[in-house]
Amino acid sequence: MKPMFRRLALGLSAMAALLTASSALAQDKQVNLGVAIPTATHGFTGGIVWWANEAKKELEKQHPGLKITVKTAANASEQANQLQDLLTVNKINTLVVFPFESAALTRPVAQVKGKGVYVTVVDRGLTDANAQDAYVAGDNTAFGRIPAEYLVKRLNGKGNIVALRGIATTIDNERMDAFKAVLKNHPDIKLLDARYANWNRDDAFKVMQDYLTRFKQIDAVWAADDDMAVGVLKAIEQSKRTDIQEVFGGAGSKGMVKAILEGKNKLVQADVSYSPKFIYDAIKLTAEARLKGEALPPKTIIPSVLITKENAQQFYFPNSPF
Repeated sequence: MKPMFRRLALGLSAMAALLTASSALAQDKQVNLGVAIPTATHGFTGGIVWWANEAKKELEKQHPGLKITVKTAANASEQANQLQDLLTVNKINTLVVFPFESAALTRPVAQVKGKGVYVTVVDRGLTDANAQDAYVAGDNTAFGRIPAEYLVKRLNGKGNIVALRGIATTIDNERMDAFKAVLKNHPDIKLLDARYANWNRDDAFKVMQDYLTRFKQIDAVWAADDDMAVGVLKAIEQSKRTDIQEVFGGAGSKGMVKAILEGKNKLVQADVSYSPKFIYDAIKLTAEARLKGEALPPKTIIPSVLITKENAQQFYFPNSPF
């Protein structure tokens, strides 16, 4: 082969190799991200669904190499099935999951991770951290500690409290453990009972009705969720009981923050922040890291703070669904 043709052949080979490498690099940067979240059964999960779809709309527009599929589930078994669909039908290589329940979803999520999918778990942690690559959540310890400290002060260190728990998850355990840890230092504060009400206002109404029947003196209620607080307030209103001094919810919904700002309900004076926007943040952080071929820190915690009339305006978002 003449030198000129040899150089041309070598040049074409080098160009072909470069194009092949560029194509492979482009494929590496394609992120097919699945989002598995609970359906909108109450205000907070309504916010989760809204923010997840906002993330899909905004991030796909910003990143041509990104595809996001959002699936919502009404129970743990449905969500487990959806994870398999995301893997086999949608061919995801990245997953952001807000588990419906911790224990029930640990194995299904681990199976997805075992197929080489990068997994970010949001809020409701799994029972085995090896099933995930990253964890993003609000500060659940502060979510339980802050209301306990507030109620102890509100009751001057003496009184009867009832509590309503959410769903059996790691975050609910973290919150309840933090709440009880504060009360241990105040023996004159008695926690009469703490029952699950599933972060649901109707269930909370029934649980509170039971408390009102069983306990003749209740000084404060930790509802542990603003939707549950709505059900609690309705039960108290119907009972016409006057012994209860405070109902403390949680998560900073726009309705509860507005009530704090207006000061019309003497039972609602404070709340603790825990915005459903963290699903948006988790999707964005995960997608942008994977587009760069990077990993997130093992744990990202978003602070929770006490909301009172003095700072409530900072947490009031009237256009938000939650």
